[in-house]
Parts: sequence; structure tokens; C-alpha cells
Amino acid sequence: MESASLAFVLLAAAAIAAKPAENDPVQPVIDEVEKACLDGPVYMIGRKKAQRLAELVRRAKPELVVECGTAIGYSGLWIARELKAAGKGHLITIELSAARAKQAEANFRKAGLEKLVTVKVGDAKKVAKGLGGPIDFLFVDCGYSNYYPILLSLESKLGSGATVVADNVGIGAGGMADYLKHVRSKYASRTEWFDIDLPWAKRDAMEVSVAPE
Repeated sequence: MESASLAFVLLAAAAIAAKPAENDPVQPVIDEVEKACLDGPVYMIGRKKAQRLAELVRRAKPELVVECGTAIGYSGLWIARELKAAGKGHLITIELSAARAKQAEANFRKAGLEKLVTVKVGDAKKVAKGLGGPIDFLFVDCGYSNYYPILLSLESKLGSGATVVADNVGIGAGGMADYLKHVRSKYASRTEWFDIDLPWAKRDAMEVSVAPE
């Protein structure tokens, strides 16, 4: 087979593998929650960043994921679906609002993911201090000034080579400058940009960092 034809076949196979299964029970819930967030509005990462987040979880194969900033469960659904596909792992997600945490729990149940997710209500800076480890994957998506205190609370609990992802690094860089300075000097870290076209932002970035081994 010619190399060009082989490359085409490999790309096609990758596209098929990446396509959600038609009987995937999670996707309709993601679609529903995405619409609710856009109509609300309820701030969420949007589909492009969510797809990248899911890819990072897929690669990391984590046993324990911690998310700070649940909202109504949009990004948590993407994370937990990857854990289900991998056949291992658990998500602990922290939300300040009890009402939103309740909505998120309902969405996780609707998607059949409730056994893979623990929703904790409270200030993430405080709740984080009571969590155990090792944490293999950390996703921070809450008040910008909380990013650095949260990381300091969890840093000693991060597993070797843990993946740490921070959202809103484009639109919120000024509010999380201490966090960004820390991960960019202490971790292997990179900024990934996305054209997101959401009502509250058209372009934003995530900081993807890898803890020292």
C-alpha cells in the first residue's frame, strides 16, 4: 500500500476511534447540560476545551481525579466518561454552591456515572485540605484567586508525574498570576489556546502542567 493511502487509512481509523459510540448514554446528557449552561448562562469550559480535557484524562489513566469547580457537572461528565471507558478511576469534584452541586449530582445519575463521582460542597481551598492522595489528575476551574491556594493545599498529595490543568488562563491570567508563576517555574508546563466562541469569551487557554516525578 502506498504511504499516502496508508496514512489516510490510519487517519480514518483514528477518527472512527475518537467518535463517541452511538449508544453512548453520556453524550445526550452532555448536550443537555451544555445547552443549560449556554442558556443560563452557567460558565463552563465549552466543547473544544472539554474534548482536550477528556484526551488528557484518557492519556493519564488516573486512579484519582480532583476537580475544583463543578458548576452543574459539564466538565465532570467528560472526565467521568473517560474513567468509565478506562474501567478504573474516581472523580472527586468540589462545588461552592449547594444548589449547583445538587444539579450536578442529578446529571451524573442521569448519565449513569454516579458511582464514579463524589461531589463535595464547600470552599475548594478548605475542602482540598481534607482530601487524601495520591492525586493523579487535578483540574482547577473556579475563582481565579483560588487557583494558587488550592494548588498549595494539594501539591504534597499529587502523585509523581500528575497532570494539573487550569482553565481560563487566557481570560483570567491576571487573577491567577501567582498560580501561573508557580507552575511555569516548578512544573513542565505549557499554555494551550482555543477558539471557543462562547457568549462570555471567544478565545481562551488552559495551562497544562506535569508535576515533577
